[in-house]
Amino acid sequence: MNNLDLQNVERELKKRRPYPYKWFRKQNDQWDGLSNFIYHTADWDELLDKIKQVLESQNLEKEEFFQYVSNRWYNFWSAKAVEHIFTQIEGVNRVNQVKDSEKDFYLFGIPFDHKTSVFPNGFGKSFEYAKSNKPELIQWFYKNQSTQQRHHLKNRLFVVVYSSTGNHWKLKSEISLLKRAIESYVSGFNPEKLCSFNFSEEEQTLSDVIWICK
Repeated sequence: MNNLDLQNVERELKKRRPYPYKWFRKQNDQWDGLSNFIYHTADWDELLDKIKQVLESQNLEKEEFFQYVSNRWYNFWSAKAVEHIFTQIEGVNRVNQVKDSEKDFYLFGIPFDHKTSVFPNGFGKSFEYAKSNKPELIQWFYKNQSTQQRHHLKNRLFVVVYSSTGNHWKLKSEISLLKRAIESYVSGFNPEKLCSFNFSEEEQTLSDVIWICK
């Protein structure tokens, strides 16, 4: 992780952008198993070759499988780059346990998971409203986040991408832009400004939003 080339990640991720971004189906164990090569394939052209190999050996719908795999790949490597950006900043320490599903790092001693999310249409209100009512958006994310393996109500930082063109997803590949925003957030971090929630009686949840706009 320490030698992740962010410029290369950005360059490869941007090769995904000319294609439409859509999901034909929810993630499932079968197709996840057929596409787990995404975790060790950083190169877009190599990814296309591997998709082709699977399609040649399996009776799958070409467009559906391409979208499924390329979306998983795109989101994984963007998230990996964001985590790398955080952990290279002074005051941020990585979690020792690699497969900890509830936290990625400690930000000045506070454990956080992170998630890069497109601004959700399902929120039902404008981006300007969301920026002025951040706790409401955060609660929406916690309520509507994935029910799969990373579902939890622990501390989380939401990196929210918003594009004036409506193609919010494309900003996940703008690694340099993400890096500047994250470094600016950490340099001005004040734990007293975190949003606090009581989703359960047992513990308090801390959260915040880092806005990425273009």
